[in-house]
Amino acid sequence: IYNITIMNIHKIKAVLLGGVLAFSMFSCAEGDSFDYNKNVVLVSGTETSPVVKFVVKDTPSTYAVTATATNKVSENVNVTFTIDNSLVDSYNEAHNTNYFSVPEGTVTLENAETVIEKGKVFSTPATVKIVSTENLDDARVYVIPVTIQQVDGLEVLAPSKTIYLQISRVINFTSLNISNPELYSNFMFDESQKQSLSNFTYEVKFYSEEWHSIARMCNFSSADGSRSNMLRFGENGMDVNCLQWVCPTGSVPSTTRFSTNRWYTLSLTYDGSKFTMYVDGVKDAQLDGDGQPVDFQMFEIGMSWTSYRYSQYFKGRIAEVRVWNRALTPAELQMGLCAVDPASEGLVAYWKMNEGEGHIFHDATGNGYDMDWSNTCREMVEGAGNVFGLDYSSYVGWDADEKNTCIQ
Repeated sequence: IYNITIMNIHKIKAVLLGGVLAFSMFSCAEGDSFDYNKNVVLVSGTETSPVVKFVVKDTPSTYAVTATATNKVSENVNVTFTIDNSLVDSYNEAHNTNYFSVPEGTVTLENAETVIEKGKVFSTPATVKIVSTENLDDARVYVIPVTIQQVDGLEVLAPSKTIYLQISRVINFTSLNISNPELYSNFMFDESQKQSLSNFTYEVKFYSEEWHSIARMCNFSSADGSRSNMLRFGENGMDVNCLQWVCPTGSVPSTTRFSTNRWYTLSLTYDGSKFTMYVDGVKDAQLDGDGQPVDFQMFEIGMSWTSYRYSQYFKGRIAEVRVWNRALTPAELQMGLCAVDPASEGLVAYWKMNEGEGHIFHDATGNGYDMDWSNTCREMVEGAGNVFGLDYSSYVGWDADEKNTCIQ
């Protein structure tokens, strides 16, 4: 580990100080001396990114933070760390993220005064300790900014002065089971609730238990079904685990081949120019748009049209269904894989699908987009139009077991 870390340290120092570093095929060992004219100190682990995950399964949980000198030191160097929550806002502004600082009483910093001993490059560790997660909101992503407050005798490498420990928790949740075709239907919102979206993000978290020839999962649609955004697997001769996004300008097949028995967060964005699919916050596929807005007024679970419910069923679960009136960035998408803040900017409707009982899917934003599955609509006979007032509440089923976990 030390060898890899030292190589990364010298690499980043060379870039930041204007030097050129050429690596050959040899093994670095702690204490190897490279002459870069200046010895500086940085927080270990920030060589590639200032944000690292701090996995918290239980409390107390600890994370060791150390300082690294870019060359071995000729005498003891004292390094003092501190937690500075004011840095969270400045990081968010600079990187278009939405991290939160932890509530008071969540974390302590022990052994903040560390030392890089003579002849070494790594300091003794400071210990960040999570003492309680009681006041942490599952919809928020928290970071702990641990920064170098003071160094005696050496300069600090400014871009690597602070490490942001992203608290990564195992979150248990409840989901909606959509394996029963009798459940499949649409919910139509009032005309006053129609959203004309020149930009959007649609999201759904899903879990498949099996694949078969064609499986429709859901559809974000206008009232008449035009310019809809429908999600199905295995259509048009595609692999059964290939997702097809039927969007207003055509078909977007996924590059990803999805596995059974694991959760994915799917995000569909439209910025007025491109329709882009993301899988777990990573760009997967894209199609040119037409610059025209898209109406959202109806949400469909499964394949509700006529008798196709039974041949195009999706055997699995869904949760975390969201409608936004803007195209989220990849950084924002990756922060929302488990949950999002209901008060997030641009979030129009948010169905966590975690009620666990009943047949009303509540809109967590408070914007009034609750869906009552005792009052749905669908086209029973081809060409006959929607029939309203259909009660499928008795087919609503919930899952809350060991499969429903998310690591934030």
